Amino acid sequence: MQRYTVAVLVRNQFGVLNRVTSMFRRRQFNINSLTVSETESIELSRITVQFEGEKNAKDQLVNQLYKLPDVCSVKEIEGETSVSRELMLIKVKNSPEQYPEIRAAAEAFHVKTVDYSRDSIMLQMTDESRRIDDFIRLMDDFEILEICRTGVVSLERGDTTIRKVTII
Repeated sequence: MQRYTVAVLVRNQFGVLNRVTSMFRRRQFNINSLTVSETESIELSRITVQFEGEKNAKDQLVNQLYKLPDVCSVKEIEGETSVSRELMLIKVKNSPEQYPEIRAAAEAFHVKTVDYSRDSIMLQMTDESRRIDDFIRLMDDFEILEICRTGVVSLERGDTTIRKVTII
């Protein structure tokens, strides 16, 4: 199975997110990441979905998404031609013995400390999902108390935009 990232530009209407995600459920795709927000226009929202599946099933899904009345555009985001980022907050148990190692790992990954107490350290990381996964594996050597991740956000490089394939 391959991992895909698809951006869906939709009219900013009640129930649209449910209709879009139901399309994934009906085709038995497991959504790995989901991000939704208004765009530069309050009339439109952008849904970015990362999921795994077979190419034929993904192609059918994209064609079905276009049939939804509030879908304006669907664009597959490919790694080489785009910039993708995710935000993670991770809270790790703090101790005087482990702090230097945690700090060194954070510096190596360009991670920012956003909260510090005697008992815990909260770190913020914005990067590609793969790098975040790598950092989490490194933090597994310590006691992870909690993790919260956003979904992936992606934009194509250059002047290409999702609006250039809009069918509004």
